[in-house]
Amino acid sequence: MMAKKPRLFIHALMWVIVALLLLPIVFTFFYSFFPKSEMDAYLSLRGRFSEAWLPLLVSPKVFSLRQYYTIFIEEPMYLRLFLNSVTYGVGILLGQMVFVPSMAYALSRFRFRGREALFFVVMALMLMPFQVIQAPTVITLRTLNLMNTTWAVLLPMWFTPFYIFLLRQFMVGIPAEMFEAGMMDGAGPVRAYFHVMMPVCRPVLGAALALSFADSWNMVEQPLVYLQNEMARPLSVMFNVLSESKKDIAFAGAALYIVPMLVMYFYFQEDILLGVQLSELK
Repeated sequence: MMAKKPRLFIHALMWVIVALLLLPIVFTFFYSFFPKSEMDAYLSLRGRFSEAWLPLLVSPKVFSLRQYYTIFIEEPMYLRLFLNSVTYGVGILLGQMVFVPSMAYALSRFRFRGREALFFVVMALMLMPFQVIQAPTVITLRTLNLMNTTWAVLLPMWFTPFYIFLLRQFMVGIPAEMFEAGMMDGAGPVRAYFHVMMPVCRPVLGAALALSFADSWNMVEQPLVYLQNEMARPLSVMFNVLSESKKDIAFAGAALYIVPMLVMYFYFQEDILLGVQLSELK
């Protein structure tokens, strides 16, 4: 009986923490259906309650879809920025699907001169913040005449060191007997990559895909540095500015911005958990 009390306390504490974490998301979607007049009056209270908590709105006088109508019909600029985010997110994932697993496969399964040095460079780049590699990246993009283009955002993200390291560490732990059995059946390195390595790595690939999409969907510094045209930037960069100038649709815009991440998380939830466990990343 005594052992159950600490367990119940821990479970109750976890539910409280989860509720507190989900509360902003719930209210974001909830407030997106409030009419403009109520939201203007509510947001104007920030000056009066600058040193205290704002009172919570528990129900609108009238549920309204006006915020969403403004975003999709009256102000297509928001939809364009949203589509920019989709373009960058999908483009980055497609490039990473080609280059990241193949590089991790080469670093984990083939022995060649300079392999350890190359892996050390990957680890070193993984530990460096964006501010450190910003200058050489800009110089390289200018040399290739790619600044202020979509490729300036896509190409550097295609070779993200963290996901190369993540997949490489998982591939190293795969028993060599699986590849030896494939070789006995006549499978070469390329065939073994597609028919042996990729199916076995499915959990960690799903986790890497979901985490990478989160990175690309929320990126701010890269578009700010590489793109001068504001309308070519993703919604993650422009959202704060637009929210300040268009407060009446701020919650609807935030709700639409959250939806893709929620879909990705729920779809790859098992892969994320299993991939983290198998990769020994706590």
